[in-house]
Amino acid sequence: MAETLIGIDVGGTKIEGTLVDRFGHVLDTYKVPARSGNECVVEDVVTVARHLSDEALPVGIGIPGRVDTAHGMVWDVVNLGILELPLAEEVSSQLGSDVRVVNDVNAAALGASAALASGDVGNDALEVMAFLNLGTGLAAGVTRYGKLDHGFSGALGEIGHIPVDPNQLPCPCGQRGCLETIGSGKGLRELWPQANPAMPDIIAHCEQGDEHAQEVLAKVMHAIGDALQIITQTYDPHIIVIGGGISKTGEPLLQAISKEMTRRASSSHFIETIDIPSRLRLAPSGVPIGAIGAAMSLLS
Repeated sequence: MAETLIGIDVGGTKIEGTLVDRFGHVLDTYKVPARSGNECVVEDVVTVARHLSDEALPVGIGIPGRVDTAHGMVWDVVNLGILELPLAEEVSSQLGSDVRVVNDVNAAALGASAALASGDVGNDALEVMAFLNLGTGLAAGVTRYGKLDHGFSGALGEIGHIPVDPNQLPCPCGQRGCLETIGSGKGLRELWPQANPAMPDIIAHCEQGDEHAQEVLAKVMHAIGDALQIITQTYDPHIIVIGGGISKTGEPLLQAISKEMTRRASSSHFIETIDIPSRLRLAPSGVPIGAIGAAMSLLS
């Protein structure tokens, strides 16, 4: 394995790449706007990789949707218009590199786990860590002692498409009431189009007594609260790291989530005892954990 690696995070709005060493230290970064469609995604990934190095370095790619890591296949990337794409094969054929493809949230989970392990959390607390991505979409990734859980078919953590939200809004995946239709960046923009980013503006208006903002925040927190309960009650992680664009709201977001979970705990001793707020952490600010994790997946 080469001493330097390329990690690429394919998101709904941008494709971000990093050149890292084997310890995950970032040596260079580059990003381009995301475009929809198979050909555009492949072209943009290749462009980012070539900008980072003119050598045929190993490339790890994190991408939304259902991923078969063993074969580098990707399905149902609804926010990028991809139904099926042999991503590893197509990128490898153009770069002449070894290519590994993982789900983007799994990549971010791996990057977050590495970042926390190097901090003051300690390895014992990372026996089971979950990463909740509140980005363009909503999904989760899970690590055990720094190693990813992939599941059988690659659908592990795709909780954004669990159709339990009472608002029953249509989802691009073909269902109604998916958590992602409310508790995601895309959902927020639909509910609160007057500001971008939406979450800080919603919280600010709530503090000013804006009733519409309070209604919107209640809807969003209900969806996020459901997502957190699903994660906690299925994986029982020591720590849940919240990442994605919405997480950049910072402490006010954690306060809003804690208020929602406290509300639920007030009528449920069970929810009170699993103490979800104590498990929450924000993803490290300014660190491209998705791209870093994609690169580090090459070593796992």
